[in-house]
Amino acid sequence: MLEWFAKTPSFPGAMQIVRRLHEFGHQALFAGGCVRDALLLVSPHDIDIATDATPKEMADLFPENITPVGAQFGVSLVVLDGTPHEVVTFRRDGRYLDGRHPQAITFSTPEEDALRRDFTINGMFYDPLTGQVMDYVGGQEDLRRKILRAIGDPFVRFEEDKLRLLRAVRFACHLDLTMEEGTRTAVIALAHSVGQVSAERLRDELLKIITGPGSARGLRLMEELGLLPAILPEVHAMVGVAQPPEYHPEGDVFVHTCLLFEHARERSPVLAMAMLLHDVGKPPTFTIKERIRFDNHVNVGADMTEVIGRRLKFSNDEIEQMADLVRNHLQFMHVREMRESTLKRFLRKPNFPDHLELHRLDCLASHGDLSNWSFCRKKIAALPPEAMAPPRLITGDHLLAIGFKPGPLFKEILALIEDAQLEGQITDEASALALVEREFGHRR
Repeated sequence: MLEWFAKTPSFPGAMQIVRRLHEFGHQALFAGGCVRDALLLVSPHDIDIATDATPKEMADLFPENITPVGAQFGVSLVVLDGTPHEVVTFRRDGRYLDGRHPQAITFSTPEEDALRRDFTINGMFYDPLTGQVMDYVGGQEDLRRKILRAIGDPFVRFEEDKLRLLRAVRFACHLDLTMEEGTRTAVIALAHSVGQVSAERLRDELLKIITGPGSARGLRLMEELGLLPAILPEVHAMVGVAQPPEYHPEGDVFVHTCLLFEHARERSPVLAMAMLLHDVGKPPTFTIKERIRFDNHVNVGADMTEVIGRRLKFSNDEIEQMADLVRNHLQFMHVREMRESTLKRFLRKPNFPDHLELHRLDCLASHGDLSNWSFCRKKIAALPPEAMAPPRLITGDHLLAIGFKPGPLFKEILALIEDAQLEGQITDEASALALVEREFGHRR
């Protein structure tokens, strides 16, 4: 197992901490998710350490390297060569009053520390000096059988921290685990209370689900377990909303949305949220006329995306990008008929790669026709950057010099000049000024 830990950048510092603790008579073990990953023959993202040394003893052993982050919960942060290492004292937790933090803790033993953790697969320890796995909760067997099981009473574990309800989904879909029946029952029973978790923690856990492996299954699990209506009722509303079969043979809006994630490659949080919300405007705009229609659903969906983004505490820039992706995802239907200037403006959008990928996924999750996607890619490859965004031929200073007064007309004139430039109709300052005189001279 040690070779998998050794591939983690924080491994040298973690070993330095373990050795120093052992040198002074303390027990020090790798703990939690890093042990799970190494057992799965995956290099952990980071290495957490658990010890019988108290925060006071940690401060005495690492006086120049300690950053106080949660001594009241037995947590010490040891910074070595610029890399932080979390070291937690073995503890037993008291009652949880706020759904996240214990009212009090008692320093204890590795076995008692394991019993306070969330799932058996995260409750194991590893001694890097002896190579011994210490498993008091049956985590190795559950990993072997691909089972996700809460430690002890699942209702108690989830009441302690409601975010664990979502973490259960993440571990199940990322690691392809089946939820043990008692654990599943507790998630369903308590799903309605997940909204008690802060918006920031919900957002971060949701993003881990929809940007990681098994994300389509994660969405379906959230719906099956009752978590989706508690977190994103707008997405839950997609379930059962029929679509015109000639365009969407795959099924309802939620089925279609999940299929985008089936086809997805690596994606940023912004793109993942746009994938999730690109058709969020369909349920409120559903009508049946000559066929099923969702008139104006892109604008309705973009407005809803902004509301959801603010509710989940995304940044203003992220919200703007997500809403832009939702609002423009049907523009690809018209790319072959667009004026050259309109098309170039669309293709040069700062986040156009995300627009292109969202369109690809939207097609693969429905009719499968990627011809417009291919058209855009070929167009981008054929156009040099200066043809997509040429330098301005004239500015407001030119307009002032020939007698125009500052005002809204400036924007109209400059837009028309850029259109003509993008269309290849003008190529220099003289032709630009001649066009201004011809089209706007009477409005001077």
